Amino acid sequence: MSALDLWVYLSTSPLLWLTATLAAYAAADRLSVALNRNPLANPVLVAVILLVSLLFVSDTPFPVYFEGAQFVHFMLGPATVALAVPLMQNFAQVRKNLVPMAAALLIGSMTAVSSAVAVAWLLGADMTLIASIAPKSVTTPIAMGISERLGGLPAVTAILVILTGIIGAIVVTPLMDRAGVHDWAARGFAAGVAAHGIGTARAFLVNPLAGTFAGIGMGLNGVVTALILAVALSLLQ
Repeated sequence: MSALDLWVYLSTSPLLWLTATLAAYAAADRLSVALNRNPLANPVLVAVILLVSLLFVSDTPFPVYFEGAQFVHFMLGPATVALAVPLMQNFAQVRKNLVPMAAALLIGSMTAVSSAVAVAWLLGADMTLIASIAPKSVTTPIAMGISERLGGLPAVTAILVILTGIIGAIVVTPLMDRAGVHDWAARGFAAGVAAHGIGTARAFLVNPLAGTFAGIGMGLNGVVTALILAVALSLLQ
């Protein structure tokens, strides 16, 4: 059997792209460890590059890839819910910071939405694209739902969410170090609000407490952003 015949045979298996996704992330994570968790060696970014390259070389359409790898998409929900475990483990620390967290959440959510919408509007984007951009700082499942409700394109929203998360995960550590922010709770919460799940994953790699607060910020930001955009939509109608 030639290599081409083998590939044709494997490509018919629904597990091929799930295996490829997991293998790409495992390789990306090992590279990140080898580089001492350098922010530029973000596992999600490296895994995306590897998978996109494989899809391009194999001339595989995205629907074919997603049909096999959709189990990973399904696990986004349970993974988000699982963040409740570190939340309960650090509940006393969370309770002490409720007031500053509430203030940071409201300001952060409003800034993320307003800045994205303003830049898109100034660059001449239509309302469909603006609606797709608005929830970019929210975790993917929530962001796609918000985008669809606003009349946006969920697929475009998903891409922007991933890009936002990757950029946030890359810049959060050097940015916080340069700004002199050393409180792990504050660093993590900022990462979760601004860079959702990917920022939260980065926070857990740096410090468990930062990861806990990042998970809280990610979850609450989804709720607050949905409320902000719902109110904005009702005012525009």
